[in-house]
Amino acid sequence: MTKKKIVIATGGTGGHIFPAYSVANYFIRNNFHVKLTTDNRGYNYLKNYKDLDLTKIPSFPLIKKNIFKFLFSVLIILFSIFRSVIFLMLNRPSIVIGMGGYSSFSTCIAAKILRVNFVIYENNLIIGKANKYLLPFAKKIFVSYKDLEGIPEKYNNKKVEIGNLVREEILGAKIGNTQNRKFDFIKILVLGGSQSAEAFANILPKIFEKIKNSKIPIKIYQQCHYKQNDQLSEFYKRAGIESEIFNFTNKIIDYYSKVNLVITRSGASVLGELINVKIPFISIPLSTSADNHQFKNGDYYKKKGLGYLIHEKDVNNQLFDLIKSIFKDKSLIKNIIAKQSQYSDKNIFKHVNTEIEKIINEKN
Repeated sequence: MTKKKIVIATGGTGGHIFPAYSVANYFIRNNFHVKLTTDNRGYNYLKNYKDLDLTKIPSFPLIKKNIFKFLFSVLIILFSIFRSVIFLMLNRPSIVIGMGGYSSFSTCIAAKILRVNFVIYENNLIIGKANKYLLPFAKKIFVSYKDLEGIPEKYNNKKVEIGNLVREEILGAKIGNTQNRKFDFIKILVLGGSQSAEAFANILPKIFEKIKNSKIPIKIYQQCHYKQNDQLSEFYKRAGIESEIFNFTNKIIDYYSKVNLVITRSGASVLGELINVKIPFISIPLSTSADNHQFKNGDYYKKKGLGYLIHEKDVNNQLFDLIKSIFKDKSLIKNIIAKQSQYSDKNIFKHVNTEIEKIINEKN
């Protein structure tokens, strides 16, 4: 039996790349022939996974600030579409899955040119610009939230709510370490990410020192850029705070099992993971995120009682008091974990598989 071919288009940040890896891994195990197109950033993330068939396609956002940058960005995008057309002609996939962001744009447009069905995935609460441009041509849009903003009413019939595409090892994880959840000792995981490491490295340690000086037992696990390793290690050592500093890791689940609170940006992927492993979190949205989507993500979970949210401008004034309240009143965390326990994306890959098979079989 000939394997069905799928091309997955991804790139940019971990919020697009990790869901792409999860989907690719699932379909590879279920006897599909899977290839991924990605940009340089995506390639650097994914190259360590030897089971993936990667092809680099250059990508660039459309820049409208001045005529020269606009023309340059248009040229790069046209070149990327040309490269993608050649790639798809050579590989002849049954379907293309675009994971959102401008890195997936050229491969999806190439699919449209060649009359190959494609679907797009949106895991934020407001549709991204690339997906908005692609929506009229897409067969379906897989969404994490039925409350997704920005989809014109005439395209509502394309919407398929699937939930959060989180890593499969997350869905199968047994994180419920009761000792960690008692909150007699606060163990905080700080997830900086590529756009947040510097801000978190400068802002958060001083607040943690204040917590320690308030006689609240605390241990810090902090993800950072490798350039901040020494800065953070030396600060925590001087402050007498037990800490572990680490950079990008494929084994983030090991850190989830060690902590009882996470401080993170409000990317949809990481918040989806934290809901599934039932860890309380404080999200600090990136104020410069496109269309303020990080605030919308964090605010959605806050309103449902699934986590806390603090604006970056308010961190110095509010974070210390919030952590102190959590330490003193254990019911705050118990309530969040109870609400998180009502959520699970354990069937998401079967759902995606069903929808993809349906589209492939329709064409046949």
